[in-house]
Amino acid sequence: MDPIITVILTQVGVILEEMAREEIRLVSGVKKDVDNLTRTFESLQAVFLDAEKRQVRDEAVKVWLANLKDVSYDAEDVLFEWITAINKSKNDRETEESSSPVYQKVCSFLTLPCFGVTRVALRRDIALKIKEINQTLDRIAVDKDRYKLNPLPEAGDGLDRLKMASYVEVSDIRGRDVKRDSLVRKILSAENRKNGFNVISILGLGGMGKTALAQLVYKSSAVSEHFDVTMWVCVSEPFDEVRVAKAMVEDIEGKAPYVFELETVLRHLRNNITGKRYLLVLDDVWTGEYRKWVQIFDSLRTGAAGSTILVTTRYEKVAKTMGSTYELLLGELSEEDSWFLFSEIAFFERSKEECEELEDVGRELARKCKGLPLVLKTIGSLMRFKTSLKDWQDVLSSDFWTLEEAEKELLQPFMLSYYDLPSPLKRCFSFCAFFPKDQKIDADNLIKLWMAQGYIKSTENEEMETTGQKYLQNLAMRSFFQELEKDKDGKTILKFKIHDMVHDFAQYLTNNECSLIEVNGDLVRKMESSQKGVRLLTLMRSEDAPFPTSIPNVEKLHSFWVQCSHDSPPMLSKLDTVEPDLFRRLTRLKALDLSRNMLGDLPKDVGKLTNLKYLNLSHNPLSELPETLGELYNLQTLNLSSCDYLKKLPQRIRKLVNLRHLKIDKTKSLKALPKGISNLQSLQTLSKFIIIIRDSNSEEVACRIADLSSLNNLRGHLKVEGLGYAADAEEAKKADMQKKEHLSSLHLDFSPITQSFSGKDEVIEALPAHRNLQALQISSYAGTKFPSWIMNLSNMRELSLQDCGNCTILPPLGKLPSLVILYIEGMRNLKFIGAEFLGLHVDVNRTLNGGARLKGTSFPKLKKLKISNMENWEEWDFLNGGSFDENAKVMPCLKFLKLAQCGKLKTLPQHLLLNTTSLSKLSINKCAMLQEQFQRTGEKRSTISSIPIIRIS
Repeated sequence: MDPIITVILTQVGVILEEMAREEIRLVSGVKKDVDNLTRTFESLQAVFLDAEKRQVRDEAVKVWLANLKDVSYDAEDVLFEWITAINKSKNDRETEESSSPVYQKVCSFLTLPCFGVTRVALRRDIALKIKEINQTLDRIAVDKDRYKLNPLPEAGDGLDRLKMASYVEVSDIRGRDVKRDSLVRKILSAENRKNGFNVISILGLGGMGKTALAQLVYKSSAVSEHFDVTMWVCVSEPFDEVRVAKAMVEDIEGKAPYVFELETVLRHLRNNITGKRYLLVLDDVWTGEYRKWVQIFDSLRTGAAGSTILVTTRYEKVAKTMGSTYELLLGELSEEDSWFLFSEIAFFERSKEECEELEDVGRELARKCKGLPLVLKTIGSLMRFKTSLKDWQDVLSSDFWTLEEAEKELLQPFMLSYYDLPSPLKRCFSFCAFFPKDQKIDADNLIKLWMAQGYIKSTENEEMETTGQKYLQNLAMRSFFQELEKDKDGKTILKFKIHDMVHDFAQYLTNNECSLIEVNGDLVRKMESSQKGVRLLTLMRSEDAPFPTSIPNVEKLHSFWVQCSHDSPPMLSKLDTVEPDLFRRLTRLKALDLSRNMLGDLPKDVGKLTNLKYLNLSHNPLSELPETLGELYNLQTLNLSSCDYLKKLPQRIRKLVNLRHLKIDKTKSLKALPKGISNLQSLQTLSKFIIIIRDSNSEEVACRIADLSSLNNLRGHLKVEGLGYAADAEEAKKADMQKKEHLSSLHLDFSPITQSFSGKDEVIEALPAHRNLQALQISSYAGTKFPSWIMNLSNMRELSLQDCGNCTILPPLGKLPSLVILYIEGMRNLKFIGAEFLGLHVDVNRTLNGGARLKGTSFPKLKKLKISNMENWEEWDFLNGGSFDENAKVMPCLKFLKLAQCGKLKTLPQHLLLNTTSLSKLSINKCAMLQEQFQRTGEKRSTISSIPIIRIS
């Protein structure tokens, strides 16, 4: 089934059911039109798959399919508008009824439902739109018969298979080891070292593995040791000298410079490379105009002799323009190397018998991939999901292999894989054309955009976000994505890229729906000449280009992104503005991204975007948001991260009952949250919860700690700020922290430390985290002891105790079975850490010279321990005059120990140094007494000699 049509049919059912429940009469004749709409879409849905496949060869079918998609979008927009009107009216009514007795009296006087006249006018408007859509659909249905389109069986949803499938890690070295060694020798050669400036190019077709080879060279230990500085920059298109130069500086310094002029950026670059031997990789270069490189190359020439630029490009002209002294042409893989790469993926986790049965067909398929690594991976990934010999033979005999046009020949493998996708994944993949080429895509953000488009549906058993991650994994396993970055556990995809050829294929699929346009003086002309039915629009804006004002043909947009990379502090005299008329024309919009655009304010007309589900305003100098934001009933994601000037959120945010993700991290000017946040029970992401001190001005409108009680659906990380203002334990209990079972990370921040809070240990005791918690941070706590509930967190992997100055004793943290990382910092009154910290069992029946006998295992999984800024800490003694049982273990997995700014600490526990064989790195910084003992000539240096890495400063 095509997802758009599926959504439409679902919407019709929802509307009719809601109308019946609310006892709302349809305008005369609409029921008949709605029934006709349903029947026609069902008949067209049956032949959609056949039309999708035939459009590659038949231009007329391609046009027919484009018309069907266009009218489908129109139908979806109308029905979604109808559903929104119904639900929003009901929600407004419930909100007002609960807060206003007068409203209840007025409503009882009117004919229910409330505002009936407005609702009737709306229903008449929608009735006319549905009638027009039906007329267009009837013409399309007639053409369906003319083109003799036939129903085809749809591929299964494929999502159950995902549960059993694993990622296949294949080596990029196979077949390229000779080329890699050749490049490394050339780069390190005496001839290369004599030259002041060397340019080496890797040439090859798309999908040949140029970037993979460059990465092998770049990561080579011999290469990294040879150069003082290494930089990797993805150039791609459109070419922007300032962006490229800033990327070089960012790779060296870790952040881009806060400048806009090219010469100013290049000054930063020269400061970093002058007199140093560097390696710079310019990946995916398309621009062969030397004048665009002149200033950058002049700065690069200030490096030391032997500095090298490694260029990857498809075009020999580009290599010549860049002044290459050596060109490496990357050809196809050999037949045997091709078979190795293909079979590594296609035969992964198959039995020996299966492999033998499929080998002959598999070798034929590998030959059809013509030695292209990307194609081999794509087809190998496709065959991994094919179980029978017949399935393999069907792919081998597919018509797609016979396409003759050069452009379509390159798309053959992707077409085979695409048509094998479950229907929801087809839309999710093709949406990726919305991103510019070579973009590192944030997986979590992409899932939220998919949700906004309606590509992911919520079910009773699984949240949309979880389903979205499964979709990502499925597409990654089919080799549509590359350069995956995953979390520490290797289970969740965090970021990824799309190969240029795969991106070209996504653009081919969305030719009439998606448009990427560079912002310059020709923007209006470009927009006027683009498809009027475009639904996804990305405007790529350089830092010196003005914010686009007059933008034609945006009335049908579903997603709109003004992409910019402003990452510098705003010049408040040069802020961007959005024309209110733009929002008045974007009424169908579902996703809007205006991040990093120097916006000083947001027009109140944003409230007209009632279809909007995703709004990204992050990294903008906004000081406040209009109250009309509360009219965005459908909003699921609101991203305000790094809006440093933002002072408050609108009070009417309480109306956003569908809001699931509210990102407000790095908003240092935001000192309070509106009380209505507690109404948002769908919230899964809330970067921080701010508690306001009680006073006559703020008590009624700002959040108190008790307002956390209803937010039990929160997930991921939560920071609770201003806990020093919590009045007492009874109020703290109302937060119901133990019910936040989905939270994985919690930060309890008691700053600023207030005199009135000092000593109120019962407040933190009243905030017990759920035992599912994996990371906990307690900072600026002014109490005298840590809460007992810490010891109940059996799943906690990371614990940070920061600036808890009045606490003099640590809990028996060694008992925590899952703890991997422990940070202790700023406990200024702690003087002694003893055996109680280990949490070991004391055997009272066995003593030695009157001391206790300790047995068991302490900190069984701890790998990293950092203790810093402990100005009065003097002793660290595990034994306290007792002894260890012969089977006792202390930190058996510890790999990294760091001690910093502990000037009074006299020595380290000998048992830890002599018996912990796993310790691989010891760092001692600004610890005067320890430095004297453990430096190279110190009396106790021998006790740490077995540790591979020792850093004492």
